[in-house]
Amino acid sequence: MEQIITRTATLADLDILLEFEQGIIQTERPFDPTLKEGHINYYDIAAMIQAPHVEVIVAELNGEIIGSGYARIEDSKVYLKHPKHAYLGFMYVKPEHRGKGVNKKVIAALQHWAISRGITEFRLDVYSDNLPAVKAYEKIGFSKHLIEMRMKLPIKDH
Repeated sequence: MEQIITRTATLADLDILLEFEQGIIQTERPFDPTLKEGHINYYDIAAMIQAPHVEVIVAELNGEIIGSGYARIEDSKVYLKHPKHAYLGFMYVKPEHRGKGVNKKVIAALQHWAISRGITEFRLDVYSDNLPAVKAYEKIGFSKHLIEMRMKLPIKDH
C-alpha cells in the first residue's frame, strides 16, 4: 500500500506550492465575488516557509507533493481564554488524491507542531457555501463557530 508522508516544506517546493495556491483561488472564486479578476496571490509562500511562527506542511506520495497546509501562530483577542491560536490556511489536495485522508494527515502534522509550541486552539476560515470543505473539516473535529457576513454598499455619485 502506498504511504502518504508529511514533512515541513522547503523553498525547493515553491513551484508546486504556487500551483496549489492557484488551485485554491480557482476553487474559491465561485464563493467570493469580492476577489479581483485575473491573476492574484493570497500568500507570500517563501516568507511563510522561512517564518519561525509559521509551519508549512506538504504531503507526499511516492515522492510527489500532493497536498499542503500551514499553521500560523497569531495573538488572540485579549478577551479570549487562549492568548494565542494557530490559524490554518493553504489547505490543498490535488484533485486525484482527494478522499484519501491527505488533509487529515496535514492537519495532524500541523497539530503536532502547534501543540509543541503550547498552542491549544486551531482556527480557520471556510466559505459557508463550500459544503464539501465544511463537511471535511467537521469530519476531523472542527465545529462551526462564527459566521462573517458582508453587504456590498452602493457607489455614491458625487
